[in-house]
Amino acid sequence: MNRTKKLLQLALLIGIGLYLFPLVKERFAFAGAPPALHQAAPDFTLTGMSGNQVRLADYRGKVVLVNFFASWCPPCRMEIPGFQKTYAAYQGRGFTVIGVALDDVPPSFLKRMGITYPVALGNESVFNAYGDISSVPVSFLIGRNGKVVKKVMGYYLESSLKGDIEKALAGKI
Repeated sequence: MNRTKKLLQLALLIGIGLYLFPLVKERFAFAGAPPALHQAAPDFTLTGMSGNQVRLADYRGKVVLVNFFASWCPPCRMEIPGFQKTYAAYQGRGFTVIGVALDDVPPSFLKRMGITYPVALGNESVFNAYGDISSVPVSFLIGRNGKVVKKVMGYYLESSLKGDIEKALAGKI
């Protein structure tokens, strides 16, 4: 009974997210193709939540998870705690997360979600560079060499992320 209730709640949340995503599509003109696996991840410089600049190039040599999300997106909110735990566990080993917000995320959202990794406001340029973002969340795992090693459309399971990070840190993917 409890499992059925959780599945129904998840289905409802996903439905709400799919309903709201066209609002984001109206805000940004999506174009271009996503970076292919084992090709260089498009570089970007975005404005961070505290007004600082967040540059992908500053993380060269690290394994980076670039996560496109929106604060209104239920699956996005569900995966953030796992990203935060994974970030805390692996940041000393050469891993980081960069959250790229599709909406104007209030600072209270970051605090409520316990996010300590960098979060920046997305713009049309980064969405065009990463292309094919037809729903959120979408995540790109980038290896130490700056190349995309995995793309996940939808919820990125914490256990899968940890396994992928281990492989990327070891240079196996």
